[in-house]
Amino acid sequence: MTENTNRAARPFVRARAVPPWSLLAAGVVAGGLLGGAYGVLTPAGYTATSYVIAVPTDKSDTATAQGFAQAYGRVATQLAVLGDAQVWAGVPVDTLRRNVQTETSPDAPMIAVSATSPHPMQAADMANAVARSLTQHANDTKADTHVELLQFSRAPKPSAPTSASAKVTGLVGASAGGLLAGLTLLVRPRRRTEEPVPQASVPGPTVAADVHGQL
Repeated sequence: MTENTNRAARPFVRARAVPPWSLLAAGVVAGGLLGGAYGVLTPAGYTATSYVIAVPTDKSDTATAQGFAQAYGRVATQLAVLGDAQVWAGVPVDTLRRNVQTETSPDAPMIAVSATSPHPMQAADMANAVARSLTQHANDTKADTHVELLQFSRAPKPSAPTSASAKVTGLVGASAGGLLAGLTLLVRPRRRTEEPVPQASVPGPTVAADVHGQL
């Protein structure tokens, strides 16, 4: 019975004897493998950017053009603009809504229209289509706004992917895995230290004699 109990307790003792650094190493390796696999399995993404500039007419000024550039940048991804852009881009509106972003400059009346796609030429077509549609919608009301939109530059076909490579995602995963393993080591319950058991006090010969005399 005693021998069987000792055998059953050996795996538990070995598990408790694993050094803390082994958990950190396991977290780094597992995170690196997962991150690298994500980078390999995820399709590469290409980003193309087209630029549109707001120009004031004779009845306006640069400050007004700057304000309208900010407004046009916010409506560039609305349905009214994307509805016409889908015809020139050859993709559905939902694809444009998910993969097209706009950014405006705080110092110049410039709007950047960026599109991302697994296909380089499609990314350029989407960016140019949205920029073209935005320009047409804005110029329909230039008699009232006194601001004209012009396409400053067309989006070229991207030559290299902008998504992270497998090496980068692997490094990010390894860092995240090591961090999680370190946090696990910090929050895990620690073994309680055994408090020393106080020894029983035995009365000395003198004390025992006094007690005997009192009795």
